[in-house]
Amino acid sequence: MPLNETRTLDSLNIKIYADGADKKEILDLYKNPKVSGFTTNPSLMKKAGVSDYSGFAKEVLSEIQDRDISFEIFADDFDGMRKQAKIITSWGKNVYVKIPVMNSKGDATYPVITDLSKDGVKLNITAVYTKEQTRDTVLALKENTPAVISVFAGRMADVGTDPVPCIIASSALVSMRQNTELLWASTREVYNIYQANDLGCHIITVPKDVLNKLNGIGSITPLQQSLDTVKIFLEDAKKAGFTL
Repeated sequence: MPLNETRTLDSLNIKIYADGADKKEILDLYKNPKVSGFTTNPSLMKKAGVSDYSGFAKEVLSEIQDRDISFEIFADDFDGMRKQAKIITSWGKNVYVKIPVMNSKGDATYPVITDLSKDGVKLNITAVYTKEQTRDTVLALKENTPAVISVFAGRMADVGTDPVPCIIASSALVSMRQNTELLWASTREVYNIYQANDLGCHIITVPKDVLNKLNGIGSITPLQQSLDTVKIFLEDAKKAGFTL
């Protein structure tokens, strides 16, 4: 179905998760009814100045118990991944444990995914970039345990790769397994929300700078955007004192 630029977010089926690791920001976004869940990762935590991983997570979870939150393991060996995943999942019923699809040596983590899924650990398989990784993740997961598969569409696009074919294939693969959702990760612009929705994703993670733009949806026509842009160019030219 062609994308309609005037559609409201309420008309979409996709769930919007906020992506970040600043506690105040997370709790502020928790008040936003458009935000259905949250995701974090070690890089976001480092950027936010988090030094006590479990302390930070438990503080957030003490405030948010009715929306899903994903916390990522940071072990690089399979035994360490299993151990950390069991600790993280114990923090709350709304917790999903993020497991990268491979470790830093390039070893696929499907055995870990199978073991944890078999034990009932809700997983968010992250850093997925190919339809083959989605396929093998679907095969590794156990039928009755909820799971999310995160395809990093934005980062794919950043290096000139069209993420749409991978998303389409991944959507078809995920649809064959119950209790599994497809997530569009590394969102770069509001338009990605409509893309993800129409390509069959169940969830999209959105950073704060993009979330801040959501209230502008449908509030301005293309012609008004054109006029506003021209006015900005003219005003900046005047302020710069340009002459010819």
